[in-house]
Amino acid sequence: MNKKGLLVIVSGPSGAGKGTVVSELIKNTSYALSTSITTRQAREGEIDGVHYFFRNTQEFETMIKKNELLEYAEFCGNYYGTPIFYVEEQLKQGKNVILEIEVQGALQVKERYKDAILIFLTPPNITELRNRLEKRATETLEKINMRMKRAREEIKLIDKYDYIVINNIVEEAVNNINNIVESEKMSAKRHIDLINTFLEGVEQ
Repeated sequence: MNKKGLLVIVSGPSGAGKGTVVSELIKNTSYALSTSITTRQAREGEIDGVHYFFRNTQEFETMIKKNELLEYAEFCGNYYGTPIFYVEEQLKQGKNVILEIEVQGALQVKERYKDAILIFLTPPNITELRNRLEKRATETLEKINMRMKRAREEIKLIDKYDYIVINNIVEEAVNNINNIVESEKMSAKRHIDLINTFLEGVEQ
């Protein structure tokens, strides 16, 4: 049976709690988190190479030209991208690789990896989303309004995703994602080689 890991993409609007949920998921050693590259400034407590690889615009655009990124997108004036090498290496080792990326990037990855699992994480409603952004107290009102506008654009693309997980209680959201991954591992479409082996045996 194919032991290759699954590519799990978690997207959702700013304030959905993606970082918190993903932090809980990767406590399970079957997961590996792909560290993204970004041109935005590091927030307080963020460490280069741990939370993100922080690069300037020129360095990022050089990586684009060299085709070193699995996907990339521009969001609120900054670039975000996923390095190819790390993802491929972890999948071969049987790890389920989590990409915490924006919708635009997620759809790019889906084009390249048809069997990637796309999960859209969302708060229970748009009011709660705004409340979470305001409680952060890290951005101006203008920036919050920009993120809310972007959130509405992202929500319109939910039908492109395989699953929707509502993040109201973190533990429940984490359990739901774990259940999705386990179910996908047993999906018949992921075990064509095994099915063919059975068919060969029947024919004999």
